[in-house]
Amino acid sequence: MTAQVDITHSTFRAWLGVAAITASLFVFVTTELMPIGLLTPVSASLTVSVGFAGMMVTLYGISAGVGVPFIVAWTRRVNRRVLLCGILVILALGNLFTAISPDFGLVLAIRLIMGFAHGVFWAIGVSMAMRLVPEHQASKAAAVALSGMSVATVVGVPLGTLVESLTDWRMTFLIWSGLAALVFVAVAAAVPSLPSTNAVPVREVFQLPLENGRLRMVLFTVVLYVLGHFGAYTFIRPFMEQSAAVSSALITALLIVFGVGGAIGNFIAGNTVNRNMKTTFIVACAGLVGSLLLLLAVGDTAVGLGVAVVLWGVSFGAANLCQVNMMLAAAPDTFEAAMSLNTMGYNIAIALGALLGGLFANNFGVSAAVWLGIALTGAALLSALGSHRDITPESG
Repeated sequence: MTAQVDITHSTFRAWLGVAAITASLFVFVTTELMPIGLLTPVSASLTVSVGFAGMMVTLYGISAGVGVPFIVAWTRRVNRRVLLCGILVILALGNLFTAISPDFGLVLAIRLIMGFAHGVFWAIGVSMAMRLVPEHQASKAAAVALSGMSVATVVGVPLGTLVESLTDWRMTFLIWSGLAALVFVAVAAAVPSLPSTNAVPVREVFQLPLENGRLRMVLFTVVLYVLGHFGAYTFIRPFMEQSAAVSSALITALLIVFGVGGAIGNFIAGNTVNRNMKTTFIVACAGLVGSLLLLLAVGDTAVGLGVAVVLWGVSFGAANLCQVNMMLAAAPDTFEAAMSLNTMGYNIAIALGALLGGLFANNFGVSAAVWLGIALTGAALLSALGSHRDITPESG
């Protein structure tokens, strides 16, 4: 477990800092996933195919994943509050420049740069929240911070889709630039000084999975389920439009439903993961597989879509909370370094999932992207079942 910072400020101030970090996660995740709800209008506006428009997710994920272990190690002497403020500035400027970009190539270049900042946040953000509170409340702080991801899917992505339907996709990114600037102010005001405590040199970061078998298995299993999820989820809007011919309003509603499900899954897992981590994670993986099968089986109706999307959201929210706790259990003394590797694997998996999903969607139709998701989340489930003693402790 990371060393706790000396808490000289009030409990209220500590949780205010956690709230600011949660808001940071909200704007980072919505910025990453925003193109998913905007693929159709962005592709039409910038005259590229829907599959190629998915590269907005792919390149962002590649830079977030590949760069993070190096950047976190190179900045290991930088105060984490200062580092978080810096990457929020990059996020605000990146969204602003995306909003005014005249062509798709420039959009991709900007997304590539923003991805580096995103990866750094994932490596340091959750551990920062855990350090702000007393050690016995660290897991609760992690769950609160991760709720920013659920809020992002409940409010952020659907709201971005709604803004686009009322104005255009450029206004969506412009608004998110302003939100990132506001979060910067909140972090600067509410988060205390947090000197780096357990970051390690680059060479030692990459040695961790070679020396730690449990960490290696956690990373492998996380990559599989993230590949499967984003291989399918990146193309959820085109799937809905083609399979059930639903309206933009219903798409927005279903994306909100997905996010609500994610919040529910996050809450459920937050109450069960400490008691039985392995069962919680295995059930979450099984839910991912089942939800995608339901999507294909009954997703041609609004009710069927709703049922599948709720299960999908609940399962994904639970899996995401589990994987952070699994990382902490696997590498408690080098958590920030381990999280940088997790961030690398997670975001490269997002990128490759979006890329593979795009290839399947372009060549075989959007339903093929869902089948890809089923295959990969199924592989994650088999990995969790076959090696759960390595990926989770025997008891909470």
